[in-house]
Amino acid sequence: MFTRVTNQSMVASAQRNLQASMSQLAKLQQQASSQQAITRPSDDPIGTSNSIAVRSAQRANTQYGRNINDGNTWLTTIDSALSKTSDIMNRVRDLTVQGANDGSLSAASKEAIATELDGLKQELLSQANTTVQGRTVFAGNSNAGVAFQPDYTFTGTSTGVERRVGSDQTVRVDADGSAVFGAGSTSVFALIDTISSDLRSGTNVSSQLQAIDSRMSAIRTQWADVGGRQAQIQSSQETNMQQTTALEAQRSGIEDVDLGKTILDLQMQNLSYQSALGVTAKVLQPTLMDFLK
Repeated sequence: MFTRVTNQSMVASAQRNLQASMSQLAKLQQQASSQQAITRPSDDPIGTSNSIAVRSAQRANTQYGRNINDGNTWLTTIDSALSKTSDIMNRVRDLTVQGANDGSLSAASKEAIATELDGLKQELLSQANTTVQGRTVFAGNSNAGVAFQPDYTFTGTSTGVERRVGSDQTVRVDADGSAVFGAGSTSVFALIDTISSDLRSGTNVSSQLQAIDSRMSAIRTQWADVGGRQAQIQSSQETNMQQTTALEAQRSGIEDVDLGKTILDLQMQNLSYQSALGVTAKVLQPTLMDFLK
């Protein structure tokens, strides 16, 4: 059985081939200009699904990065406050030792020491009420505005402030003010008041040195704990940065084109299309019979 090839069927076939070639040329031009391998989901359904998953992971990782930065700000602030607190307590101890020398100090000298201790107590209260963006760093998740009232009442909570720094990892970013400074009548503020009062009344204050040392030990313990959590935050930050790089590489591998290869393919496709146009024009030249039909 013979199949008749008419001029009309040849034209239709040439037209289909040219349209397919032109469509591929347009696709390559679009990729070269946008540098994106996927311009619509139909271009690569599987690649589109993978791209959505990677971008979702990138958004989560970006949020973890913000949480890490915020947590680092909290812990750095606490570290600075505890450093100043330690310096103040060292000065309190030195003054207490001086005040314990009853035989060599006049009443005026003791009054001067007591006055300085009062000032140091106010500095301690200021450090105890340190804030970050309006939140007190020594009061847990309390919204009282301050960790300690003027009467040394602790207004914080036992529930700490945490930041999620990974899909399965959280870090506490506050400090327990009651563990650092004590509370009420057992606080370091009340202790300094007692020392000042004893100095003014002429009572020997050497017995208060043990209490000072005990409070300084508690401060160092909490400070070490904060340092450990800072190290954890910094480790999470490094992991987050590595994850950011890895996810971007995945996204690029799915969505981005190899520009050099795409431009080369574009040039070759354009040459193929132009050649096809020339060949088709020569093969399908109109005859007198085409005009008579």
